[in-house]
Amino acid sequence: MMNNLKLGVEVVSAHDLMPKDSEGAANAYVELHFDRQRFHTTVKDRDLNPYWNESFYFNVSDPASLPEMTLEAWVYHVDRVKNSKSFLGKVRIAGTSFVNISDATVLHYLLEKRGIFSRVKGELGLKVFLTDDPTVRISDPVTEFDNLMSTPSEASNPIRENQYTTNIPTRAFQHLPRDNHTFPQQYQQQMQQQQPYYTSGSMPPPPLEVPGPSQYPTGDNMRQEPPQPSILRMFSSSGQQPIDYQLKETSPTLGGGQVVGGRVISRNKPGTYDLVEQMLYLFIRVVKARDLPAMDVTDSLDTYVEVKLGNYELKTRYFNENSRPEWDEVFAFPRERVQASVLEVRVKDKDLLVDDFVGRVLFDLSEVPIRVSPDSPLAPEWYCLQDKDGDKKKGEVMLAVWIGTQADEAFPSAHHADSIPIDPSIASTHIRGKVYPVPHLWYLRVGVLEAQDVLVSEKTKLREVSVKLRLDNQIVPTRVAQSRNANFQWNEENVLVAAEPFEEDLIVTIEDRHRVSNDEILGYVNIPLSQVQKRCDDSRVRPQWYSLRKQALIDLDQFKDDKFSSRIHLTLSLDGGYHVLDESTQYSSDFRPAMEQLWKPPIGVLELGILNIKGLYPMKTRDGHGTCDAYCVAKYGQKWVRTRTIVDNLGPRFNEQYTWDVHDHATLLTVGVFDNCQLAEKSLTNSDGHGHHKDHIIGKVRIRLSTLEAGRVYTHTYPLLVLHGSGVKKMGELHLAVRFTVTSLINSLYVYTRPLLPKMHYLQPLSLIQLHRLHHFAAQIVARRLSRAEPPLRKEVAEFMLDANAHLFSMRKSKVNFFRLMTVLSGPIAVSRWLSEGFAWKNPVTTVLVHVLHVILVCYPELILPTIFLYMFVIGLLNYRYRPRYPPHMNTKLSHADSAHPDELDEEFDTFPTSRGFELIRMRYDRLRSVAGRIQTMLDDVATHVERIQSLLSWRDPRATAMFLLFCIIAAITLYATPQVLAMLSGFYMMRHPRFRRRLPSVPMNFFRRLPARTDSLL
Repeated sequence: MMNNLKLGVEVVSAHDLMPKDSEGAANAYVELHFDRQRFHTTVKDRDLNPYWNESFYFNVSDPASLPEMTLEAWVYHVDRVKNSKSFLGKVRIAGTSFVNISDATVLHYLLEKRGIFSRVKGELGLKVFLTDDPTVRISDPVTEFDNLMSTPSEASNPIRENQYTTNIPTRAFQHLPRDNHTFPQQYQQQMQQQQPYYTSGSMPPPPLEVPGPSQYPTGDNMRQEPPQPSILRMFSSSGQQPIDYQLKETSPTLGGGQVVGGRVISRNKPGTYDLVEQMLYLFIRVVKARDLPAMDVTDSLDTYVEVKLGNYELKTRYFNENSRPEWDEVFAFPRERVQASVLEVRVKDKDLLVDDFVGRVLFDLSEVPIRVSPDSPLAPEWYCLQDKDGDKKKGEVMLAVWIGTQADEAFPSAHHADSIPIDPSIASTHIRGKVYPVPHLWYLRVGVLEAQDVLVSEKTKLREVSVKLRLDNQIVPTRVAQSRNANFQWNEENVLVAAEPFEEDLIVTIEDRHRVSNDEILGYVNIPLSQVQKRCDDSRVRPQWYSLRKQALIDLDQFKDDKFSSRIHLTLSLDGGYHVLDESTQYSSDFRPAMEQLWKPPIGVLELGILNIKGLYPMKTRDGHGTCDAYCVAKYGQKWVRTRTIVDNLGPRFNEQYTWDVHDHATLLTVGVFDNCQLAEKSLTNSDGHGHHKDHIIGKVRIRLSTLEAGRVYTHTYPLLVLHGSGVKKMGELHLAVRFTVTSLINSLYVYTRPLLPKMHYLQPLSLIQLHRLHHFAAQIVARRLSRAEPPLRKEVAEFMLDANAHLFSMRKSKVNFFRLMTVLSGPIAVSRWLSEGFAWKNPVTTVLVHVLHVILVCYPELILPTIFLYMFVIGLLNYRYRPRYPPHMNTKLSHADSAHPDELDEEFDTFPTSRGFELIRMRYDRLRSVAGRIQTMLDDVATHVERIQSLLSWRDPRATAMFLLFCIIAAITLYATPQVLAMLSGFYMMRHPRFRRRLPSVPMNFFRRLPARTDSLL
């Protein structure tokens, strides 16, 4: 299939360039480099604010490697007297920020330096886009540098003749080429708006002309630069994926200014919300009412207030039989959607059939005051009610009306007009935004030592008793202790997860395990966690005796003065020196210990701006059309946040900003997008036509803080990719603005030297089985506590954010981990293969160089380590040019999401325990057995080789051990006498010519393979 993909670059203008001649001006032109192609614009003489408006089209040789490519725009000054050119600045644009023509806009990039001593200033305006239109041709070849030295009339005319022949608006990938090449009205308006970029002394360009097909240059007369030598990249990049699944860098205008290349071009003084677009809202605060007239025969009022603005109607809650109600509710209307000019506030009396009209207050929107944070809140005032004719009525209502932004303190608690449910009977608590503090988790360590005077009902010779620990939904049994008397010993420690505030008691029960049908409870004790000792280290905990109570309706022993009861010996402690892992360590957002006294000061601040979502996939149907009620959840550290729900919108705009303290770089910020299904009405159905009350998952974004540069603003659109049973699916694009600010550089660097987890994880480590079980308990506690908040954060949302089911088996994930391991080992494998080819004399020149290197390292062994470190230093400097310019995101190629078999995906999304049929389970079990058989064979080979190494000195084969010991003493004497000569001869022997080699295995290999292993002892 022919590749028609091209990169279009429109060089618009430059601003505030560095003067280079004696008159304080510059003869500027732009040189473009991309994919071994080079084009340049005309020269603008004596102009520090030149305007070109020239377009060029590059051929994209390999669309799959487009994200690895870079467009470079170099701005030069031409000195025709000295026949030379001077550097004015450059711009580098990564391939990941290339977008379609429909999304492309003119962006002004700050010019960068070429070196440390370069003097650069100014901006360069470029419009970069991709097109696959076959009618668009590649631009003309470059003009030689000598032609630029000529006069402007001689040099500019040939280029100006072609200047507008390639300036054709391109179309997106989905559109087919059209026969007529007419300029759209939007593009002509854009060109007219760019006319003020001309200086007073420069001439405007000629009017745009529509070129014919013959004006395009063909590929035969195009000359390009010779191919440059490629640079070897020593790090393996992740697999490429479709462009639609990749990140796109944007340059939005936020509250702090326009973001260009991660830097904010501030025009005004930035406010509190500088990472989101400033949105104006009309706020109405309804406080209370007084002296309202009676509307019913019973002289009572069931009052509520209705706020009407255009097509929007919002209502407060109503009070039964109250003539002086107090609501204190705030309503917010987006200013950009307001079509009316009058705000109407009605006071009504709720009735069975038709609500009675009490009175109203009208506001002219042109007279509403504007409040800018951090101004003091606007004081509410009393307003007299009027009837529908405008006459004054009895009663007053206290209101406050103002225009503000999302920085207003009333914004989080307000009823938003774009978030009102379709069914008014649904509580608005399911729609509002909320900040959720995560419950404070502790590890509860319970040591079960012994029990005395345990009375067993059945008199048997050998009694079997166990202890069961219960805390909330956690049940942990001990081992079974056997005894012939009434005393039992365990000496066993168990760990549970406790959440503060401690609402549940620890229940310790002793059960008789002699009965097979059910266990008999011999005694129990309730221990409040508030009485348990807290500790921050591995100090010794004093054990205590606890009296056991019998499980009966009335315990008669408790009424006796000298009561006799069984008792149990326990050690209890709340260990605050651990970090309770409620999520996987690979995706953790916090590593601080449970005890706050052990927390270190923060090293930085993380700021997140949730801007908008584009192209949302319809998650349900409402009134015959697809729709979505989207909201976002962000999680980092001890704070979760939830945005407000935008109802019935496939392109919601949130523009909400949040802030967290950062204590470690090796943490992740997680942002999830969900469809709110709690607004269920009768017309709301899912794809199956049935009601659904679980929030739908739309997608998730993870951002690792260690990959972010300090102080840079990252504005990208993240594709929301979700893996279903049918394959990977894009649900939309989430637009975020992220900034990580370091408060102390020294503390930030010192964090890299500290252990990842608190010290108790190393002083008194927990086993892998315990960590897995505790992780499951902690995730369940967090999900349950968050679901009890108002508005509730549902269980499926919390589990998706915590990756609670990531431990379940998946054939796809097993393949992914195997190929990840092979990718890591590809470097050493390539080096060993290169050495083996050198030993085999496949490339004589390489083999000779290896001999020379071997002689140098043998003669000067002290150069080995310095050479290795110097080599890594040079490779790191070379890779700095290709460093990632954006945070990593979900990779479908790396995840094998686009190549997974449908049965593997069905197995991955199966429930646990399984719900599939017998034949399907049998087929999967046989497949798993075949894969496990290969793994078993590989492990057998590894164990055999390791056992052969151990048998060298174990005298299992006396002849082989004697031969090896003789070789060791001879080698020790030889190496002590002539180490360099022996090493050199050994190297020459390994690199000998194939003429002196045999195809049979070497003597050491034959000796090693004859050594015994323990395979003959296996069943």
